[in-house]
Amino acid sequence: QVQLVESGGGLVQAGGSLRLSCSASLRIFSHYSIGWFRQAPGKEREFVADINWNGGSTYYADSVKGRFTISRDNAKNTVYLQMNSLKPEDTAVYYCNAVRAGVALLNWGQGTQVTVSS
Repeated sequence: QVQLVESGGGLVQAGGSLRLSCSASLRIFSHYSIGWFRQAPGKEREFVADINWNGGSTYYADSVKGRFTISRDNAKNTVYLQMNSLKPEDTAVYYCNAVRAGVALLNWGQGTQVTVSS
């Protein structure tokens, strides 16, 4: 089954920024809504943001609204998550997935670790 590959994570100080990328060598990538999710140690995976197939509609969790921006470049089969004003509570492994009605459609990939130090 096709998986998406996440990259761009790292260690950053509180208040800093990171941009995550989600890529797939999937010819029909542009047909899917794509969502970002995250899982902190000892917690359930939670929804962060999603974007529809053409980038015309986005939705964010309240915890990241105003700080994170999701976008996509279908020509590059890539979805981005720009994360600004990062907080220690944003520390988690971040995953992307194709979604429909908020439900993930594909197997989960390895994710990318984001660590925000205080």
